[in-house]
Amino acid sequence: MGTKEEVLAKLKTCIEELDEDLGTEAAKEAVELGLDPIEAISKGLGAGMQTQSDLFDEGEVFVPQLVVAADIFENAVGIITADLSEEARSATSMGKVLICTVESDIHDIGKNIVKTMLSASGFEVIDLGRDVSSAEVVAKAEELKVDIIAGAALMTTTMPAQRDIINLLEEDGVRDQYKCMFGGAPVSPEWVKSIGADAYAENAAEAIDQAKRLMAELRA
Repeated sequence: MGTKEEVLAKLKTCIEELDEDLGTEAAKEAVELGLDPIEAISKGLGAGMQTQSDLFDEGEVFVPQLVVAADIFENAVGIITADLSEEARSATSMGKVLICTVESDIHDIGKNIVKTMLSASGFEVIDLGRDVSSAEVVAKAEELKVDIIAGAALMTTTMPAQRDIINLLEEDGVRDQYKCMFGGAPVSPEWVKSIGADAYAENAAEAIDQAKRLMAELRA
């Protein structure tokens, strides 16, 4: 049985080296040691994911590696949180994100990368897929009680659907209950600000940073 520092280092390494066996072993050790689950996830697994995120941005790793890292992350989190109550388990979640590609837009590679990175950073992510109507986005957000609504538009012709989501939330009188984050190739910070959204993300790494910032605002 290692020390707390050794177990945190192992949790970080299993993600960096894509070692599922090490991840399972380290997660079990974290439980046996009685490590705080949030600390084990953020300082161990989360630190490893930050390494992967940085390497992805530098073009050193690619989507397949991120998917493997996310699987190892989720497996380890499952072990670490297995004995926790539902309430305690939700406390280990960074937040609940609803993600989609907006209405009339069938692109989903960028959205899938963001989804993978958010999941791997400890967020609970619900993926509605592509070409999702604005009404369905809002209905699902309300049904699932999410924290953040994230929508990608990859064509200038589909960008107005991002504005539609904001307008529908306002019409339902629930706009203040959600943080809205948008991105996509033609989308700009100016556009996102003009439609009254809360955050713009240019890439997956920025989406993680913005999602963390938005959750901090929600929990303040």
